[in-house]
Amino acid sequence: MKKIADFLFEGKILKELPRAGYHFLGSGKENVAEHSFMTALIAFTISRIEPGIDKEKIISMALLHDLGEARTGDLNYVQKKYVDVKEKKVISDLTSDLTFGEDIAKLINEFNKCETREAKLANDADQISFILELKKLQDTGAKSPEKWIDIVIKRLKTDTGKKIAQSIISTDWDSWWLNNYSE
Repeated sequence: MKKIADFLFEGKILKELPRAGYHFLGSGKENVAEHSFMTALIAFTISRIEPGIDKEKIISMALLHDLGEARTGDLNYVQKKYVDVKEKKVISDLTSDLTFGEDIAKLINEFNKCETREAKLANDADQISFILELKKLQDTGAKSPEKWIDIVIKRLKTDTGKKIAQSIISTDWDSWWLNNYSE
């Protein structure tokens, strides 16, 4: 059980790690755990509307995809040009002492290769999480998201991901709050 406790404490550190890209946006903030939660929630949603996929796999990939950042930190695209992250070693070291470590490693590797339908959908969930943040920032007056939304939308790989993104872009971030409003 000590290995389980260590694993959970390591995962918990994601709550303390800020996502690096927001520094370049000039507004907004999010930690890696918040991002992973949203990505998993989006993957759960996708798993319910996309027929014939392994629901547990897409949700698990979304939940675990940034787990290695507990050891490396979150690197934005500029930093990745200069830093060589040994992700296979990170994942191997992170999972080697766990009885279910091979399951985690397989899910993260599949997510990173982005070849299976589930991996493509989980990767889209990852990007949609960012699109949600950008849209909220845009709706609340930030200017820099305008530059990024189209770039992030172009990263989407599936029709389902593209449809969700378009719906997000055409919806005010707080419209759910005002639905059926009355005092």
